[in-house]
Amino acid sequence: MTSKRNKILIVDDEENILWVMKKGLEKNNFIVDTATSGEKALEQLRKNEYLLMFSDIFMEGISGLELMEQSQQVSPDLKIVIMTAQDSMNNTIEAMRLGAYDYLSKPFDFDDVYKLVEKAKNAQSFSFPKKDDETQTYATQNGNDEDIIIGKSKSMKEIFKTIGKSADSDLSILITGESGTGKEMIANTLHRYSQRKNKPFICINCAAIARELLESELFGHERGAFTGAVETKTGKFQHADGGTLFLDEIGDMELPLQAKILRILQNNQYYRVGGKEPLLANVRIIAATNQNLPKMIELKNFREDLYHRLNVIHIDMPPLRERIEDVSLLAHHFISRHTKSLARGPVYLSPDAEIILSNYHWQGNIRELENVMKRAVMLAISGPILPEHLPIHLQEKGYSPSQWDNRLNQLIQDFLQNQDLKKEGILYEALIQKVEKHLFKIILGKNSGKQVAAAKALGINRNTLKRKIDAMNIEIKKGTIQ
Repeated sequence: MTSKRNKILIVDDEENILWVMKKGLEKNNFIVDTATSGEKALEQLRKNEYLLMFSDIFMEGISGLELMEQSQQVSPDLKIVIMTAQDSMNNTIEAMRLGAYDYLSKPFDFDDVYKLVEKAKNAQSFSFPKKDDETQTYATQNGNDEDIIIGKSKSMKEIFKTIGKSADSDLSILITGESGTGKEMIANTLHRYSQRKNKPFICINCAAIARELLESELFGHERGAFTGAVETKTGKFQHADGGTLFLDEIGDMELPLQAKILRILQNNQYYRVGGKEPLLANVRIIAATNQNLPKMIELKNFREDLYHRLNVIHIDMPPLRERIEDVSLLAHHFISRHTKSLARGPVYLSPDAEIILSNYHWQGNIRELENVMKRAVMLAISGPILPEHLPIHLQEKGYSPSQWDNRLNQLIQDFLQNQDLKKEGILYEALIQKVEKHLFKIILGKNSGKQVAAAKALGINRNTLKRKIDAMNIEIKKGTIQ
């Protein structure tokens, strides 16, 4: 009998996807079965054992997510990779929280497929816990557009996966990142995808409330506990009962109050200010900060034991400048959000303005981008957002096509200054080679050295790219380009 370690099932209603994946995996000595629907896949699963199943998410009949749930009942140890061309936060989170082994966006590099297969072969088998019927309903992308996390970058996809895997647990989560990166939105999303989603999500900014009042805000107080306490007041922990409490900017919390938060995490109990009877803290705590907590621990400004209690699951939000591929997506999203209230007609982003946005260093992150787009929508009124609708400092640091033309013209002029234009030579070849080498190194770098992906981006044959790489002595080592 063939070991399931070498057997793979591919499910997709597109015959060409099935054919390509089957041929590619068979070349690597895997035994591959295919199915054109979820129903046929279940028939295969009842007959055979597989290491891994790749399944499209959108199919007629049983969807990929439904197939995943049903297949876990037939084959609990099966590892499932969800594939889709309709990439979104919602799809990723749903797939991961339902127990997907991983998630692939179409079109994908076959190297990623091989890596997943090898990872599955080396991983220990595990079963996902079955969910009770009462709790088997899952949140979907709901609410208004302010609830949506926008991103297609690799870092954001990994965050979506983490949300999907951790949302249902009550484990504490620490979200770090610069101001304006969307930490509160991540916390809100974790709540919406959790089993606590029908209970309150309460946010308190620890840096925005006077330190002497923060304890009362969090825990409440008894009548007469201090001057001015004329009646009993409930705190945020009680308001969030059964739900989620988001402690934003927890790095600004004083040490004595940190100790009380630690006690709650240890025994789920707290006291109102002036109170003598313990109260139950039935909340999930999510904390966030833009500060370097390990450094604060060294300086004795943050408790190390509290840090480890909060940091059970860590989500680090990347700054916008490190996920430039998301800038355009976010810009279009903010235009859509604010057009109705600020414009007189449809507003859209011009190519020149889009290039400027993508070349700008977003120190203020997503918050800065949204404010820029608000302003641009208002100034454009109706029609395209042009470079002149953007703030001056963006226009100076970003470059429109016309500005690029001017810079390129100057660079060519500088190159020609060192050349004898009256002599017969190879000026054309010399200049093209210089440009090509830099272009290839940049594109290879953006694709982590993957030549297939780089060739696709450049629109040239892979063999052509490889030949030029060799000719130009471009060295690729472990994802770095030299």
